[in-house]
Formats: sequence, C-alpha cells, structure tokens
Amino acid sequence: MRETEVDGYNGVVWYLLGAWTVLRFFPKDIGVLSVLLLSWCDTAASTFGRLWGRYTWKVRRGKSLAGSIAAMLVGVGTAAMFYGWIAPKFGSPRGYDTGDNAFAFQGSLTLPAKAREMLGGISANKATISGPIALAAMSVWAGFVASASEAVDLFGWDDNFTIPVFCGMGLWSFLKAFGYA
Repeated sequence: MRETEVDGYNGVVWYLLGAWTVLRFFPKDIGVLSVLLLSWCDTAASTFGRLWGRYTWKVRRGKSLAGSIAAMLVGVGTAAMFYGWIAPKFGSPRGYDTGDNAFAFQGSLTLPAKAREMLGGISANKATISGPIALAAMSVWAGFVASASEAVDLFGWDDNFTIPVFCGMGLWSFLKAFGYA
C-alpha cells in the first residue's frame, strides 16, 4: 500500500468507482476502452516514468514527460487493438454492437457541419474518413486523452478514478463531435 492509502481509501476502491462510472454513464465501447486505458496507460506511465523520468522534464510534481509519452504510446496501441481487432471480432458478428447497444465509434469520423460550412460547404461524404485512417485518428486521440488524463491532478483525487472518467469524457466528446449521433 502507498502511504496515502494507510489512512485513506485504497486505490482499488477508486478503481472500482472509476470503472463503474464509465461503464454506467458512457456507451459501452467508451466505457470498456476507458478502463483498458486506465489499466495499461497508468501502468506504462508509472513504469517508464520511474525508469527514465529523471532524465526528462517534469509535467507536474510526480509526473514526467517519459511517463506521459509512454502513456500516449500505449494508449494509441490499446485503442488500435480494441477498435481494430477486439471490437470487430467479438462485437459486430454476434450482434453485441447493434441497436441500443451500438458502439459510439462505428469505423468512420465526419467533420461537424459547422466546420464543413467554414471550409466552403464541403459535403459530409467528402469530409468523412473511414477504415484504417479513422482507426488511426481515433487511436491517436485515445492516446492523447489517456496521457493528458494521467498527468492531471484534480483536487488530489486518486488517478484510478480520474483517468477512466477523463478518458470517457474525452472519447465521448470526440465522438460526439466527429460522428456519434
């Protein structure tokens, strides 16, 4: 246990609260990915931050650029693996990704209508990316959100709660802007 957990709540309590929050209030793919980002990115940030953090700039007290970069790279890989392999293999063919339970990310991203108007009224068709390009964009955004949420300190709350919640909000906002109805 960490010293802060001796007189307070254990990190597991915060982990369960963060996981429950994102699985309850966000579309299921965002909830699952947020928990995966917590599990993998927080571990990567801690591991690489401890190994190489003293050689890089500090993002904030106790957080290094090395840890943030590790969180970003692992976040990109986690999102690419989830949306590129796990979700298609286990979701769509079995009907787990349809109807009321449809995933927020459906493999394509479209510029919002106001952005299309500002760019000269281009059609939604021309302002849409799909396939590997959309997967790459979604994965890079997920990595960025994971890295940023790992580096944020909100009221001293445990990052086992804040990381999945911030990831859920960041992913949901991105998909609301670029393609989720």
